[in-house]
Amino acid sequence: MADLRDFQNRMSNPAAARADADIDQGLRSYMLRVYNLMALGVALTAVVAYAFSAMAVSGGQLTAFGQAIYMSPLKYVVMFAPLALVFFLSFRIEKMSLASAQMTFWAYAALVGASLSSIFLVYTDASIVQTFAVTAASFGALSLYGYTTKRSLSGMGSFLMMGLFGLIIASLVNLFLQSSALDFAVSVIGVLVFAGLTAWDTQRIKEMYWEADGVEVAGKKAVMGALSLYMDFINLFLFMLRFLGNRE
Repeated sequence: MADLRDFQNRMSNPAAARADADIDQGLRSYMLRVYNLMALGVALTAVVAYAFSAMAVSGGQLTAFGQAIYMSPLKYVVMFAPLALVFFLSFRIEKMSLASAQMTFWAYAALVGASLSSIFLVYTDASIVQTFAVTAASFGALSLYGYTTKRSLSGMGSFLMMGLFGLIIASLVNLFLQSSALDFAVSVIGVLVFAGLTAWDTQRIKEMYWEADGVEVAGKKAVMGALSLYMDFINLFLFMLRFLGNRE
C-alpha cells in the first residue's frame, strides 16, 4: 500500500517525480564511480603483485630483487607501507585535493600489490585465479544485496567491527602459538566478517550520497567508498585463499 501511495504521489506531482529521478540517476552515477575506482584498484594490485613475483623468482630461485623484498629489512617497508598510507588517506582526505586523494589511492593499491606478491610463491597460479573468481562472484552478490536491501544493516556494523578486532587479536596470538585449529577458526571468521562488511559497507556508502554535494566532495566520498570496498575484497580474497588455494 505504501508503494502504491508513493506511486500515486509521484503521478500527481511531476516535479517531485523528476527530482527523485535526478537523485536516483545521481546515486547510480556515484555508486558506479565507487565500483570503477575499486575495480581499477584491484586490477592494479593484481598486476603489481604478479610483476613483482615474476621479477623475484627466476629458475625456481630468488633473484637479487626477490632477496631484497622478501629477505632483507626492506620486506618490512613493503609490509607496513600500505598500512601507513591507508591511515594517511583516511585522516587527511578532507584536507587533500581530489587529485591527491585519487593518487594516494592508486599508490596504496600498488603497495598492496607489492606486499601480496609473495602469494605467487606460496600458491599455484591456477588456484589463485580460481579463488579470485570465486571471491569476485561472492563480493558481487554481497555488495548487490547491500545496495538493494531495504533492511537497515547498521545494527550489525558494531558487531562486525568487534569481530574484526577479535580477528586481528587472534591472528597476532597465533603468530606465537602456530595453532592449526586457531588458524582454521581465524580463516572461517575472517570470511564471515568480510562477507558481512561487504554488504554493510555498500549500504553505508550508498547512504553517504547527497545530491547537493559538489564535485570535489562527491569525488572524495567516492574515493573513500572505493577504499572501503577494496579492503573488503582483498581481505575476503586472502581468507578464501586459505581454503581454496593449493600450495606450491
